[in-house]
Amino acid sequence: MNHSELIRNATQTLIDHADELTALDQAIGDGDHGINMRRGALAIQARQDELAALSLNDALRTMGLTCMSKIGGSAGPVFGMLLLTLATELPDPPTAATLASAVNAGIKALTRLGKAEVGQKTLLDVLDPVEKTLARGGDDLIARVRQCAFDSSDATAQMDAIKGRASFLGDRALGHVDPGSRSVALVIAAICDSLHKTNPTSFPSA
Repeated sequence: MNHSELIRNATQTLIDHADELTALDQAIGDGDHGINMRRGALAIQARQDELAALSLNDALRTMGLTCMSKIGGSAGPVFGMLLLTLATELPDPPTAATLASAVNAGIKALTRLGKAEVGQKTLLDVLDPVEKTLARGGDDLIARVRQCAFDSSDATAQMDAIKGRASFLGDRALGHVDPGSRSVALVIAAICDSLHKTNPTSFPSA
């Protein structure tokens, strides 16, 4: 799979959904998440030719550093650290099993970074079930990972916010989807859609 296509589709998805992400963040945060993610996505797209010429790992590393320098708020360090961890842990070409292992490493890195845990209404609540789905493997994996990402993001609406500005709202944060979880779900879905064009049934096995 050409990682350039994955990058283009994932970043364009964030740009296209910037207003949705902003509205989610206006309900329980600073209201700038969509703006920040759009800024980061555009910065990555501006380096598309450079990224296409790099290996997958170097492209992930470059995108991680771009996120850290271009995305404002807490999202820059969070998404940057996730990409940098994937750059270190993910072999090229990846498989479902090695992707699961790399995502697990990303979860651990983000837990150390933000002192957050699964179940606290963050993007970890999407990454964790997606990692488990990847690790189990099986038929129709691409479709199941995609659905898992959105279902898990939706489920954050019923979680208590423990971290970030939303934690100050108490029960008022209930009923609202976490913006970061929606962002990562959108990215995962875009990647799944791209992979589906190449192999409709499963992730590469080798």
